[in-house]
Amino acid sequence: MCMVIFAPIFAICAFATCGGYYGHLRVKVDCADSRLSNRSINIDFGYPFRLQQVHFKAPLCETKREEILFLDGDFSSAAQFFVTVGVITFLYSLLATVVYIFYQNKYLKNNRGPLVDFVVTVIFSVMWLISSCCWAKALSDIKTATRPTKVLLLIPACSLQENKCTAAQGPHWSRLNMSVVFGFVNVILWAGNIWFVFKETGWYKMGQRYPTRSSSGKREMRQRLYSESSFDLPGENMGPQLSRSKSFNQTKGDLGMQVPCQGSFNQSKVSYGIPQTNLGKPVIYDTKEGTL
Repeated sequence: MCMVIFAPIFAICAFATCGGYYGHLRVKVDCADSRLSNRSINIDFGYPFRLQQVHFKAPLCETKREEILFLDGDFSSAAQFFVTVGVITFLYSLLATVVYIFYQNKYLKNNRGPLVDFVVTVIFSVMWLISSCCWAKALSDIKTATRPTKVLLLIPACSLQENKCTAAQGPHWSRLNMSVVFGFVNVILWAGNIWFVFKETGWYKMGQRYPTRSSSGKREMRQRLYSESSFDLPGENMGPQLSRSKSFNQTKGDLGMQVPCQGSFNQSKVSYGIPQTNLGKPVIYDTKEGTL
């Protein structure tokens, strides 16, 4: 919601402060000849800052004539790129506002709307960053090219020592400085909105559907499985109980109490001899007579 409200406002502030700029400077040339003394030269420039097309008339003190001079530099590419990004983002913000309010169901259908919005937001964030940096560098060069002392160096009459040249008025840069500030505010605004748009996409929802387990959760799961397996195998749990009963019997033996064990009692009753059978009296045969 913050993006819908502030994005069009800051986009307008960015391209309006740059695109509608109008600058003015004035220098004075005082020739040695009294007839051309205290001559004021007014120079106007503005967006798109093609300074090589800005011309002005400067006096020639020796011949009492005027010549046409031009400023140096062309900074239109950076300025126009900055303004274009501002206008496009403003139009997209208005379109996104209409979609969010009146076409919310179609926006969320098949996850196409959030994906497109996410990609466009990333692109605009990068474009705002590039355009703002380029415009900040171009503005610094514009200030140097339109400095009154720099303009005086372009006038041939000011190179003569008998003539006096002074800077009367320089341009005001507060409006262009604000355009650079608004540009970087848009960078922060669009870059911060990437996270909120990403949360509406299917990529974020897919990650929430299958959350990753932490190390503590895995540890608790292993302990739970171990406890369940210990209940399923009761024979394994008899070991500690037998050891405790054995230690208990040993303590009783130390106290002088004889506790007969069931195993030794059964072994005393078991006989290990071979069972005897009654075969009766022996019968003797006489081999000679064949009688008993």
